Amino acid sequence: MAILLTGSSRGIGAAILDTLTATGVQVIGHGTRSGIAADFADPAAPRALWDAALAQSGGTIDVLVNNAGVFEANPLDRDDDAWVADWERTLRINLTAAAELCRLAVRHWQQAGTGGRIVNIASRAAYRGDSPAHWHYAAAKAGMVAMTKTIARGYAKEGILAFAICPGFTMTGMADDYLASRGGDKLLADIPLGRVADPQEVAAVARFCALEAPASMTGAVLDVNGASYVR
Repeated sequence: MAILLTGSSRGIGAAILDTLTATGVQVIGHGTRSGIAADFADPAAPRALWDAALAQSGGTIDVLVNNAGVFEANPLDRDDDAWVADWERTLRINLTAAAELCRLAVRHWQQAGTGGRIVNIASRAAYRGDSPAHWHYAAAKAGMVAMTKTIARGYAKEGILAFAICPGFTMTGMADDYLASRGGDKLLADIPLGRVADPQEVAAVARFCALEAPASMTGAVLDVNGASYVR
């Protein structure tokens, strides 16, 4: 079995890489620090990554895990052109690149006549929203959830399954900076569990979706947020 995992060089992605590798499956990583390099701000990058991953795996990808993303502030009072440029950058990296990889995966499995699995790492922000400086991030993650549900509904009969995972705050580099900038204690007070998630907790859910979740779970959106947002 071969799994393509984006954003595998740090944080949640690195934890998913370690967790999946420990099961003995082949994991093809992507990232700026390790694995196959691909800058998702470049529209050509998703296709190049997919082709490189296929070559490395011997021609078959069984599972796609879309984890790569950026979390960059974009305040409303910025210059118009700068605000729009950063909106488009975040949507391109966090959603459009993932959509392109999902499309390539679905077509790959259709042509091979096999099933496959997609696991999209979205965010609590998809449902709860985010800060006023992060409209673009919340919108991208909401789009990822909707895309996952659409894929699940559209291709289940072909054995193509799709799951989304929505972490809340997770103790990664991105979360550390955000917690500090927003007054960490106040944010923690909003989490009934009393702490942010550990990357290994998100990785455990990703491993389950990638390898074990029953087919009837396709389309499921799984929360990992310490009950800070319940649906």
